[in-house]
Amino acid sequence: MTARRLFRAVPVLLAALLAAPAALAGVRLQAIDTTGFPAVRTTLVAPLGSPRPRLHENGRPAVGYAAVNIGREKAIVLALDRSQSMRGRPLAAAVSAARAFVAAARSRDHVGIVAFGHNAFGVTRLSSRADAQNALDGLGVDATGGTALYDAVVLAARRLASDERPGRAIVVVTDGRDVSSTHSMQQAIAAAHGAHAAVYTIGIGGPSFTPSALRGLASETGGSYRQARSAAGLASVYASLAAELARTWQLTYVTSARPGARMELVATVPGAGSARRGTTLAGAPSAGVAPTSLIPSAGYSAGGTLLVALVVGALVLLASCFWFASRRGSRLRARIEPHLGASDSPAKARRREGRAAARTRLADLIERAFGELRQFKRLQRAIDRVDLPIRLGELVALAAGAGILLGFVAALASSSAFLVVGALGLGLFAPIGYVLFKAHSRVRQFENQLPDILITIAASLKAGHSFRQGLQAVVDEGSDPAAREFRRVLTETQLGKPIDDALADLAARIESKNLTFVINAVTIQRQIGGSLAGLFDMVADTVRQRQQFVRKVRGLTAMGRMSAYVLIGLPFALGLLVSAMNPGYMAPLYHTATGQKLIIGGLIMMSTGSLILNKIASFKG
Repeated sequence: MTARRLFRAVPVLLAALLAAPAALAGVRLQAIDTTGFPAVRTTLVAPLGSPRPRLHENGRPAVGYAAVNIGREKAIVLALDRSQSMRGRPLAAAVSAARAFVAAARSRDHVGIVAFGHNAFGVTRLSSRADAQNALDGLGVDATGGTALYDAVVLAARRLASDERPGRAIVVVTDGRDVSSTHSMQQAIAAAHGAHAAVYTIGIGGPSFTPSALRGLASETGGSYRQARSAAGLASVYASLAAELARTWQLTYVTSARPGARMELVATVPGAGSARRGTTLAGAPSAGVAPTSLIPSAGYSAGGTLLVALVVGALVLLASCFWFASRRGSRLRARIEPHLGASDSPAKARRREGRAAARTRLADLIERAFGELRQFKRLQRAIDRVDLPIRLGELVALAAGAGILLGFVAALASSSAFLVVGALGLGLFAPIGYVLFKAHSRVRQFENQLPDILITIAASLKAGHSFRQGLQAVVDEGSDPAAREFRRVLTETQLGKPIDDALADLAARIESKNLTFVINAVTIQRQIGGSLAGLFDMVADTVRQRQQFVRKVRGLTAMGRMSAYVLIGLPFALGLLVSAMNPGYMAPLYHTATGQKLIIGGLIMMSTGSLILNKIASFKG
């Protein structure tokens, strides 16, 4: 029994011994790409299963760097040599090994195939593993002599540049040197840098094989070079390449160094060690680029940068408060206050008056600048309708402050510009939306009270009271908002405004069709004479019938409106639910250019559909 268990354990031990070199491999930086200055990209090879590495530049932590493990999710283009030197068994062995390599890729990887002989062409676009495997079966030898190695690299880089996956690699398999490309080696390296892709080259040995070009492509782009003695040995080479890709990280960040400066990168993997690599940025060195000694080195870290930004923001806010709190004519006031007896007022009261004066000046400034715009006039009418104790300028300042605050919080929580803009818009429109919602709700409450108001006025008139006394009865016996609005009407008449003008202002302030109809009828009846009590009874009955008709229409269209609510809300609800259950599944939708375009397109189509559904389910009469 013991011997059988040992026999069963032999394969496990052999597999562990084979995997040990990859798992215990050291940490090394492959190359540093500075062609996209100030963006810097480097490739790090770490032991399998290592945690996220840390990156330092010239002794300071690299701020905001992105680390992508190529083995987890990548886009890879396999460039296969199909020149005449690969005729027969070499091409068949290369295709077979490539099929095994593609089959070992992850399900979420994108794989593309590029073939090159005397020219390079794309066999498949970046897609699933199955499409790549099917395309490999039909690959044949080129009938024309030549090897367009560099053209194949350029074509593969162009394919990768349009893919949304951050981890990108090009695998080149050839048994010869370039003899027919229209691009040079430097152009191929530049294309790989532009696509943020590392080139991994595999050379098939032969009598006239020279690996210098393949070594240069790999070393300049952050990849590696491997050589197989013959096409039959490609399977093991592919296996070692797959193992290296599984433990390769691509690190990208924005450097603080200046052109011509020396840059030393140190990548540290917790529990595995660190690697160092240096380079000199292209360009002439500039004078005075050293960081100031007034800020300690900790200030250049991610937390230190955030702290400096908070301090600067607080100072700007404090300066703004001082500017708004400063009173015009303060020097003259300070000289005459002792003679006016105003110096005995408490300091707290004076500070309160100063803050009120600062708010007044800010509101005056905003209203002078934007008060003539049509949107601001509509917002002013909404404030009057709600009867809020706030000025238009103060509301706009509050909305702007809320938008800036939420945008700043979103910028600290995430680097997504889409999220920052959304938070900024939410903070900007939330106070204004609240005012508009309250105005609409108050108008509906007033319209629901209107038939009872008319009956109350008619009863007062039948009892022998005047029209003004009938309005006073509404103020005394009614409830808000009707009582408050008619109290304002009576107050305006007491200050000298004609009652017809005060009622017209009420109709313009409320913007209710039923109220406008009532006031027009009352004004005409008061001018031509007649029984106002009978008129109010008739108008009250008409208004009640109109409201009943509107409620009936809303009841008949309830199913259509509810369908619209469900169709509009369902995508948002499912998106939030799936994001909470599997954030990685929804990450491409939120963090890639294609996904964000899909979101914008979906929002546009949903807005169009909601307008159409609203037209179908609404009735205006």
